[in-house]
Amino acid sequence: MSLLRNLATISPRGVMKMWERDRRAFRKVFWVSMVPTFCGPLILMISLGAGVGTLVSSVEGLTYQQFIAPGLLASSAMLGATYSCTYDCFVRLKYQKVYDAILATPLNIEEIVTGELFWGATRGLLGAGAFLFVIATFGLVKSPLAILTLPLLFVVGLMFAVLGMAFTALISDVSLFTHYFTMFVTPLFLFSGIFFPVQNLPAWAAGMIEITPLVHCVRATRCLLSNQLTSQFWWDILYILALTLAFFLLSIYLMRRRIVK
Repeated sequence: MSLLRNLATISPRGVMKMWERDRRAFRKVFWVSMVPTFCGPLILMISLGAGVGTLVSSVEGLTYQQFIAPGLLASSAMLGATYSCTYDCFVRLKYQKVYDAILATPLNIEEIVTGELFWGATRGLLGAGAFLFVIATFGLVKSPLAILTLPLLFVVGLMFAVLGMAFTALISDVSLFTHYFTMFVTPLFLFSGIFFPVQNLPAWAAGMIEITPLVHCVRATRCLLSNQLTSQFWWDILYILALTLAFFLLSIYLMRRRIVK
């Protein structure tokens, strides 16, 4: 009940104040921060498209470039939001003591954390949106539904923002983020259907992958870019929304416990 009471104190104005603070700070490091989240997927797109794409005629009725582009798009949103709500938030929390200073203003903990989460989603959308423009110039976007990928990618970024924030609230040393990226983010990137259909894996492996978050983002993005809204698409959207809500509540609880302590 105390969590619900705290959530009731969140005001859109307070959240936007925190979001605006992060936006202004981000302007100073814009190009440095955007390089890994944008150039990484772009390099993979070019290298794999020119390499593996010459060996694979089609995958699920799509050219190999069309098949991997949506997954790299979703992963770009994942990476941008994850970097923002892990390393960046931890530095502000532990070393710069930014949150302690902001608490001297009318903003409360819930507004601070929510603003950080929405900024993380925005940062993921910035990188993914730029990447969407690039793949569109390559002629890999054929569907009019592609415009709907922008709100989807914002929600994808928000999902990985809340996941990253929950982990950030639990750790005591910045070096522990190595485990988060090595044991969670990297396996998601490799085994979420970006580079090959998940159903080609053994049944037990495919079943395990189904409970992970990125595979649903990849499938939903691919549906929009290929103009194929199947029943699976709506299940993927439901999964993304449910997981985002659950970890939003958890990240708020954990961050309040961490900051107050």
